[in-house]
Amino acid sequence: MDLAVSAIIPVHNAGADLPRCLEALRRSSLPPAECIVVDDGSTDDSAAIAHAAGALVLATGRRKGPAHARNLGAKAASGDLLFFLDADVAVREDTIQRLAAHFQENPPADAAIGSYDDDPPGGGVISQYKNLQHHYVHQCGSEEANTFWTGCGMIRREVFFQAGGFDERFSAPSIEDIELGYRLRAAGRRIVLEKRAMVKHYKRWTLASWLHTDIFLRGVPWMELTLRHRRLPNDLNVSTGQRASVALVWGSLPALAASAITGIPAPAFAGLLALGAVLAINAPFYRFLAARRGAPFAALATALHLLYFAYCGLAVGLGVLRFLWRRRRLETPSQP
Repeated sequence: MDLAVSAIIPVHNAGADLPRCLEALRRSSLPPAECIVVDDGSTDDSAAIAHAAGALVLATGRRKGPAHARNLGAKAASGDLLFFLDADVAVREDTIQRLAAHFQENPPADAAIGSYDDDPPGGGVISQYKNLQHHYVHQCGSEEANTFWTGCGMIRREVFFQAGGFDERFSAPSIEDIELGYRLRAAGRRIVLEKRAMVKHYKRWTLASWLHTDIFLRGVPWMELTLRHRRLPNDLNVSTGQRASVALVWGSLPALAASAITGIPAPAFAGLLALGAVLAINAPFYRFLAARRGAPFAALATALHLLYFAYCGLAVGLGVLRFLWRRRRLETPSQP
């Protein structure tokens, strides 16, 4: 039995990206039965663009975040499969078909996610590094996934609503998809990572937007989520190698600082050994970067990767502190 697909795209001032996103959907070998664009308080012409492309356009009224917008779109959808997509990506011709095929398997998937491709357009070193890192991590991940992803993710309609949809307490783009994935896995649902189902990501990152997003919108709440669920899968960004790299980078920092302050070389040697271990653990990723963008780019991206591990450690610490603070607030009785 063929399953109908409803594409759901939340937008906030996405007028520059939305035409490309909608056109790519139209060219799909398995085009969605309906395309629902949810305007989340845009002040540009996003809604008009979606109307002109023939999409069903809904509005949140004011900016309430992508979790609320996706839930609104899901309630209006009639398809058997809900296909969540960001406005700044473009599917390949076979992306939807590859994802949808997993819902006909035995055992069938309850949800399926894809990956960014390995040829992100422009945007400078940070954008290239960020998108290629995401592609590489997904391509190395377990095909029996432990998370959900709304950049390119499909889920059975009934499974989505049985899980309660996205948590609308995430009022900004954050880890609402990861949080849903944790609930799906806790309920015994099967999530598949289809590595061949790719989308091209057009987002451009700056140093400031990269650090703010990864630390405060993703890293800190992800650590809180991990502590609440007491679950840390050995997969994707939190694999054993990635966790070891964070620990080694943070171990190298006091050693290098001690050597600089005291002039004693032994701590510096220990710190450099730790950084060397990080480079060895992640050597396949650096070779991948060099193969895609050349050795000079790979060298710059390696420095960004070390920064990434450093701020991941910071996010872990901040996430633990915020988790403990919130738990203490809940446990402390209110004063009469």
